[in-house]
Amino acid sequence: MAKPKIAVIISSTRPTRFGDKPAQWILDLAKQRPEFDVELVDLRNWPLPFFDEVASNAWVPTKNELGQRWQKKVAEFDGYIFVVAEYNRSITAALKNALDWAYNEWNRKAAAYVAYGSVGGARAVEHLRLINVELQMAPVRQAVHIAAADFMPLAQGKKTFADMPHLADGAKQMLDQLVWWTGALKAAREKTKTATAA
Repeated sequence: MAKPKIAVIISSTRPTRFGDKPAQWILDLAKQRPEFDVELVDLRNWPLPFFDEVASNAWVPTKNELGQRWQKKVAEFDGYIFVVAEYNRSITAALKNALDWAYNEWNRKAAAYVAYGSVGGARAVEHLRLINVELQMAPVRQAVHIAAADFMPLAQGKKTFADMPHLADGAKQMLDQLVWWTGALKAAREKTKTATAA
């Protein structure tokens, strides 16, 4: 079985976003893991229009060419780490739209979260977990929540992630869970694929 591939998805597209810092931090930590390969996926590079197809690609093939390319990109991965900005107690519109542009490609894959914002982005992650479940994904229990006491010094450049070992501890637990779930789901998907082809 090929090594699983994980996407680190930056959910904010604002010019002044903070998301680059936690995305690079978790990307570097994930790259240290021998169990999977990892790639950064920046939604800035995927200027998807607001979803306007006849229906989800679960039911009808997508006509929009960028939407088709996005679906192929999502399909490359066996699991995802969402870098979650909390906007008004929820996720960004860019992330919700990107999720809506695919369906089958998200199915039966693991999801993990690095969040920031009010109360560490916890309310946005709770919302995102529900969306992920509807997309037939498997959210891991452990997440990293960057609360205001850590967010402000990081955003202002007064501290780095190296100054915050408690976040690294949470990230290790999250990555451990992601390794297990990604491997289990990949094996199950491949077993199903083999059985269907027989």
